Parts: sequence; structure tokens; C-alpha cells
Amino acid sequence: MLTDWNFADVWEVVAGTFGAAPALVQGPRTISWADMDTRADAVARWLLDVGLEHQDKVAQYLYNCPEYLESMFAAFKVGLVPVNTNYRYADDELVYLWENADALAMVFHGTFASRLDQLRKRVPRVRGWLWVDDGSGPCPRWATPYEKVAGLVSGTRSRVQAPWGRNGDDLVMLYTGGTTGMPKGVMWRQDDLFARLNNANAIRIPEDRGLEGLRRTLVGAGPLVIPACPLMHGTGMFTSMGTLCIAGCVVMMPERGFDPKTLLDTVDEKNVNALVIVGDAFAKPILAALDSHPRRWRLKTLLGIISSGVMWSEEIKRGLLRHHLAPVLIDAISSSEAVGMGTSVSIGTVRERTAHFALEPEVRVIDPESEKDVLAGSGEVGVLALGGRNPLGYYKDDEKTAATFRVIDGVRYSIPGDYATVEDDGSIQLLGRGSGTINTGGEKVFPEEVEEMLKRHPSVFDSVVLGVPDDRFGETVLAVIELREGASASDHELIEHIRAQLAGFKAPKRVRFVDGIGRTPSGKVDYVRHRCEAIEWLASTSVTST
Repeated sequence: MLTDWNFADVWEVVAGTFGAAPALVQGPRTISWADMDTRADAVARWLLDVGLEHQDKVAQYLYNCPEYLESMFAAFKVGLVPVNTNYRYADDELVYLWENADALAMVFHGTFASRLDQLRKRVPRVRGWLWVDDGSGPCPRWATPYEKVAGLVSGTRSRVQAPWGRNGDDLVMLYTGGTTGMPKGVMWRQDDLFARLNNANAIRIPEDRGLEGLRRTLVGAGPLVIPACPLMHGTGMFTSMGTLCIAGCVVMMPERGFDPKTLLDTVDEKNVNALVIVGDAFAKPILAALDSHPRRWRLKTLLGIISSGVMWSEEIKRGLLRHHLAPVLIDAISSSEAVGMGTSVSIGTVRERTAHFALEPEVRVIDPESEKDVLAGSGEVGVLALGGRNPLGYYKDDEKTAATFRVIDGVRYSIPGDYATVEDDGSIQLLGRGSGTINTGGEKVFPEEVEEMLKRHPSVFDSVVLGVPDDRFGETVLAVIELREGASASDHELIEHIRAQLAGFKAPKRVRFVDGIGRTPSGKVDYVRHRCEAIEWLASTSVTST
């Protein structure tokens, strides 16, 4: 089926139909669909005036804010490609990303101005800088205030147009750090990404009926959704884009840090319908807030919570359902390279166990070497392979593209490296990403599987499992443990807890206790840092013991 969906076309239809409805909310700020459309037109004109041409790249160096999605809309309007930027990156990583992406313009928060002042000479191709005021200081002389541009509305409204037009082949590019190496840009055709997001939406647009089908399907303003995670990552970005496609409203938290109490306050204040989180890193603090203040929030409008990117444990889901936080909890297997592989749904008393998923029809579990299907109930470990609509590949990286996007039996699959076993009924038990696999004496250990089992221990708040060098086995398993406040546990107790649940070779040989795991805003863990620190710790304890 040939289709030609472009996000700018979709969002302009929504703006023309539901102009008075809210599109973007952050704290006291509310931007209607009509205003977002008009402001995005103005920003798009500025990008053209700077000299950008078809499919040139616009970097977004921003925390969550209305300008993030508004400038993305602007780029789509004139056939440009927004480029997400991880604001936690160090200088060399930032420069690498912007150079690799061929960024020619940048939208940035004022708090980054002093750093950019030092980095500008290292990215000489960037010719336009849009400064988003966040109260951190004045606009630098080399930048243009975003609000000055977005507020330029002519008396006679005419939509911005680029000479090259726009179509479904225009790109959405999502840079991802993955688990190894420098960041790489995942290239999605807008038409393909729209289809993937549409398939996951509560309201589905008939894909073969074009914009007229969209107009007929959307009979009112859509849901209000909070992406509690950063928009700079795929979970926050893609769910926000999908929300806008059904005339919804993206509600952003007023603070940059994650505060579960503020989040729940916002749900009540704004009548939010859905939350988007990244596993236990978000769900645990939410549950702790509910346990501490069980009658503080009404949460009457909250219909569901969606998580993706990190495993969401059964214990935490059980606690949230006990508080009637939301009727439906959806855990999704998705990544920057593979959207919509499977889901795990918990409703009321029906709670899915940790990492147990039903797969979508286009997903196979294959042996990574033979590329043959793993048999249900065999106990064999395979990798998930998603067919159908997938990214074109990684930007300027043919080698990594060929490794991840492979043709099997005449079908092109995305295989980002998620390992699983297949149960008798065809469902799967997700084990984790193969890039972090620990090889101990020839046996493979998937860190996420052991981490989740450790977090079931009543004294454990968070855990990281690593492979560290060993003369005899090549690698041995080491666990980094953050205990619950006021709790205690011995290394022997935790090791035996794993031995009672999993094969003996998966149990940690050493346990390191730390004050905090230090997850990123997206809930991810810096395994490289933890491994380096663990190796240093082992060396120091060895010296001490001798």
C-alpha cells in the first residue's frame, strides 16, 4: 500500500480543525493548536531565511518545553530534519553528534549559551542559532531570540512554503547512544514512522484515505498526555508525536528534574489522560509518593500509563494498581530502531510478570547465527526481528546499518539486539540487550534478567549487573546494589537470593553496595562507568585484603 504521510500535513489539518484546543502545556503556559501552527510557520520562515535547504538538519539542544515540539513542527513544514541532542553529553560527544548530523541550525535553551559560546568554533557549519529564554541570562550577541521570531505574525496569514515541498520520504532522525560507541542517527521516513505510531495510538487514522480520512476520524480534541521522560529520547519524542497526530495535547512538567509529587499534582490540575514513563526509574518514585500520601491525589482522569525502554517490574505494577493509579498499565518493547515489537498489559487484578510480552504479528524470534526461528517452548535464546515498516538505517554508517537491518527470507528486518526465549503459547520472556551480555566460562548471562530478580529482594531499591574480567572464566558476574532507605542486606544474602531463582552461573560472585545507581533522565544506566568503577573497586579491595 503506497501512502505519503508527512507530520506537517497531519498537524496542519489538526490545527485547522481544532485551533482553539490546547496543543502544548507547561506550567502556566498553554499554546493552542492555532497558535502553535502560526508560531511554527514563523520559525520555519526564519530557517529558510538562514539559508537551509531541503532535508538540512536542525539541532534541538533543549530540555522539555513547548519550543521543542514547536520547532520540530517548523522543521517539518519546510522539509528540514530536526536532530535531537542529549543535553547530558560532554563537549566532545556534542560536537561529534552535530558534525555527524551535518547540523546547520540550532535551537537551544539559554542555560547552554556559555557552553555553546566555547563550542561554536568547533561546529563552523552551524549558521543560525535560536535562543530559547529560560531565565538563565541574556541572549548572546551571536544568537536570535526564539520568541522574537515565533511572534512575527503577519496581518495576512499564509502558510510557509518551501520550493521543494514536503512528502512522506522526508526524514525524522533520532540520535541514540545505544549501549556502545558514539551516538548514531536512526533515519525514519515520515510515512513509515507515522504508520508505526498510528498503529499504537488509541485512535487509528485510516492510512489509505489520506488527510480526508484524518478529518473524518478526528471528531474532537484528543487526549492530554504527559511525557515524564525527556523529549530528546525516543520514548518521549515518539509518544508526543503520536499524541499530536490525534489532536491531543502534550503536557510537560514545569521543572527539569523528575518530581513524582509534581507529576501527580499536574495530572490532577490539568486532567491528564495518560503518562509516559521509562520503567521502574519513574514508576518506583511515583509508587513511593502514593504510599506516603495515599489520599492526596484524585487522578480521576488518568486512564493509562505507558512505559518503554527499560524493564518495568511486576512488583511495582502491583503497587500502582493497588492505588488505582490508572486502569491500564502498558509495557512496550520498542527502541529507536524498532517501534512496536510487543506489549505487556496489566489491568486490575491481571498483572503480567516482569519482562513477559505478547509479540506483534510482524515479529520473529530467530537464532542470531542461523537466522532460523526459535521453537516455542524450546528454551533456546534468540533475538527479536521486526519486519514491516522500519528505518532506512543509520545516518552515514553503512556498516552499522547492515548489521542491524538485515534481509531474511526476502524480508527486511530490524534487529536491534533484544534477546528472548519463546514460551509454549508464542509469548516471550525478554532477557535484554545482547551488547551487554556477560560471557562467563562459555555461559551467557543477560544483565537485565539478573537485575530484575535482584530488585525483587525487599531490601534492594535498584541494581546493575556487570561482567568484570576473570582469569579463569573470562568474565564473572558482579552486582552493584542500591539498598532501600533504612534497609540492609549482605552480599551472601543477595547471591543466594539469585541462586534460588536462576541458574547458579547467573548469580553474582561479588556485590558492591553504592549510595545511588545514578540513572539518566530516561531511566538508562551508564554501564561503562559502572564497570570501570567496579574494576577499580575490585583492585582496591584485593590490595586491602592482601
